[in-house]
Amino acid sequence: MTEDETGTLARVTSLSSARLRAFVRKHTRLQPVPDVPGLRLHMGSDVMALCALAGAELGMADPDLPYWAFPWAGGLAVARHLIERPAEVAGLRVLDLAAGSGLCGFVAAREGALRVVANDIDPLAGAAVWLNARENRHDVGFVGRDMSGDGPPDVDVILAGDVCYQPGMAARLLPWLAAAAASGTRVLMGDPGRAYLPVGLERVATYSVTTSRELESAASRETGVYTFARPLARTASVVGDQADLGPGVGGRGGSTA
Repeated sequence: MTEDETGTLARVTSLSSARLRAFVRKHTRLQPVPDVPGLRLHMGSDVMALCALAGAELGMADPDLPYWAFPWAGGLAVARHLIERPAEVAGLRVLDLAAGSGLCGFVAAREGALRVVANDIDPLAGAAVWLNARENRHDVGFVGRDMSGDGPPDVDVILAGDVCYQPGMAARLLPWLAAAAASGTRVLMGDPGRAYLPVGLERVATYSVTTSRELESAASRETGVYTFARPLARTASVVGDQADLGPGVGGRGGSTA
């Protein structure tokens, strides 16, 4: 780890939960989630402006985009799927991987999941999940570390919305998700055709989800919900186009919604 990285880590870990939550409150507003009736989340309005503010708050020169402040297409598709098919999570233990705002986890909790834990490496995502859980009166836990170096988690279902937009993240998470699926965990991935979505997944549903021109090139996107039907090939075969994340938005780094 470089001296700059060490300094950044020290600053991030020194920020109190109260300060992080205050930042989220100040720079977002509670809004209804498109296509998910009855759910309100703390959302931003200008992705790049909020990214710069978050970088300043966290002491990062090149911060990740604020995935915790926007509902992304993959997460919206997973949420729609759970609303239509609550048996996917009812009475089960659920992990919302790369959770961002916690959207998928909140819908899982609402549809009767036994226990829900959200996971994201962005400390501001942890603040957003806490605030959103309080607003929506859902008991959702949070783990703020990279879990991909661990063995398969002790859960029944893993929800993963939009995790195939960047090669490093896909290379890290897809084998971990495949291993979890091989161990018996139900894995549901939402994806609108990002660049690194692998061949060999089973599509279980497709939804037209309402998105934002702040994030995408269109106001809605056809988005699939996938699971693992068989072991993934070792090749780099992908489907979809290059990651289309809206004007001025580059590849995503750590989390999603």
